[in-house]
Amino acid sequence: MSETSEILLVLLAGLVAGTLNAVGGGGTFVALPALVAAGLPPVTANAASTIALLPGSVAGAWVSRHEITQVGAASTRALTLTSVLGGGLGAVLLLVLPSSSFDVAVPWLLAFATVVLAFGRPVLRLLGAGPERLGGLGSGALLTGQFLLSVYGGYFGGAVGILMLALWSLGLGLDPATANPMRIAQVTAVYLSAAGLFLVASDALATPWLLVSMLTGAVAGGAAGARLALHLPARALRAVVLGTAATMTLLYFLRA
Repeated sequence: MSETSEILLVLLAGLVAGTLNAVGGGGTFVALPALVAAGLPPVTANAASTIALLPGSVAGAWVSRHEITQVGAASTRALTLTSVLGGGLGAVLLLVLPSSSFDVAVPWLLAFATVVLAFGRPVLRLLGAGPERLGGLGSGALLTGQFLLSVYGGYFGGAVGILMLALWSLGLGLDPATANPMRIAQVTAVYLSAAGLFLVASDALATPWLLVSMLTGAVAGGAAGARLALHLPARALRAVVLGTAATMTLLYFLRA
């Protein structure tokens, strides 16, 4: 593959990944294979995709900032700080630990997220035990769950936003469409700390032209995707999120 072809491939992948992250999550599953195809080792490609997708996430969070609503009992500030700390720890784990054991768990995490998003709310309604009657997650439980997901997000990043929506849907009864702006903001917080560490301690800057190409596409995709998400009907947005989750789960089981 020529250098021009690689740039075009990575630019297009960044555009699609940024859009997908803003609309429903899962952009890493587009960005990472494109960077590997362009010649980067998997761990370096993972770090580079996190760095490249950060500006797109920031753009998406900025566009949807007025739609962000508090999640559960925890304040938005506490939730965001938890995401930053977890993302940083996950990045450290990626740099110092082998990925083989965690790769085994990823398909099952995604399968759980897909099932929860698809059936969690209908089952609660069927049982006549909505989130209000269940009491929902308390602040401590919510922040603990958010921290664990943020560690995962800093370590790998794939579909972390989908997993956040699953946690909030099951534990708090939030609709994915309503929670999507907060998902974008929290994924941005995870990427922020992880990308900072990757810039310092990884080889992601060894091929800056690949990084800049993906970053450019991701910024455009992130802004466009956030605007699209704000105007999609709730049913359509849920379909996008569930479709993305189901596809990522299937691909990961096939890969495993």
